[in-house]
Amino acid sequence: MERNSPPAPPKWEGKVSARLNGAVADQIWPLFKDFFNFHKWFPGLATCYGIHGTNGEPGCIRYCAGFSIPSDSGNDSISWSNERLIAVDDDSRSLSYEIVDCNIGFESYVATVKIVPQGDEGQAGCVIEWSFTVDPVEGWVRDDLVRRYEVGLQGMAKRMEDALREGMERDG
Repeated sequence: MERNSPPAPPKWEGKVSARLNGAVADQIWPLFKDFFNFHKWFPGLATCYGIHGTNGEPGCIRYCAGFSIPSDSGNDSISWSNERLIAVDDDSRSLSYEIVDCNIGFESYVATVKIVPQGDEGQAGCVIEWSFTVDPVEGWVRDDLVRRYEVGLQGMAKRMEDALREGMERDG
């Protein structure tokens, strides 16, 4: 007699967004496409650099460490992940990536970031949409993970707007 294994729990899905009033989509998109320099924008991410391939091209892999998601190997170790860029679409200003290795408990993690223009042509404003799908993580609650993404994305949007504003003030 064959035993059926229990069905896998449904994947966690989440989507967060942040509106930028002081920047257009064409200004924000290159910052995301700079896949190896995510630490410049994401609060709490201490390190990010390329370990394989060409920055911004599908198949490239970045190493990220020191973010606000705790590792599953204890409080004293640094949280890290290796993330592969799996798709880039310049026309729709979107990219997708997956975690290929990490110590934070994520299995089958895939995320998509899209920069959506807002308002009329030439007016400032865009929305960053960040969605993810991941197998449930033992000891975590999906809503807490979504909240972490919301906080991180809001901080990232502010950093991007501030950097663009400072650049415009400096240039003139």
